Amino acid sequence: MSHITVRVYGVLLDPTNGLLVSDEFIRGDFFTKLPGGGLEFGEGTRDCLVREFKEETGLDVTVGAHIYTTDFYQPSAFRAGDQILSIYYYVHPISLEPLQTRATAFDFRPDEIADTNGQAEYTRWIPLNMLSDEAMSLPIDKIVVASLLKTL
Repeated sequence: MSHITVRVYGVLLDPTNGLLVSDEFIRGDFFTKLPGGGLEFGEGTRDCLVREFKEETGLDVTVGAHIYTTDFYQPSAFRAGDQILSIYYYVHPISLEPLQTRATAFDFRPDEIADTNGQAEYTRWIPLNMLSDEAMSLPIDKIVVASLLKTL
């Protein structure tokens, strides 16, 4: 049986640092994506994003304007036969103080990626002058970043 999975992502722009991204190791593959994740039953999209941002980054955020919702069929990269619906919002941190980042893409320690069926993640900033849609791994993230670059 096929499912539609709703994913909610946040765009955190900082004038000094750039765009916050999440570098992830998932089941043996590496991805750069925007922070966020799956909507849980009974949860609103904005509440989901607040929860996911806290889980992934340690940051408390407020959710701002809606940016984009997927308007085409996107198959899941992880569950054959499933469809992904992604919703993007701007997020604004209460404080960047708790955020821990790394400077280099996929700078995982060997123990973090030893289990090829496991998952590891960390955040990093991409300076706006170095940002391109090609920096993103997921097709919908590429669309959002390309659109974002037109407004900067």
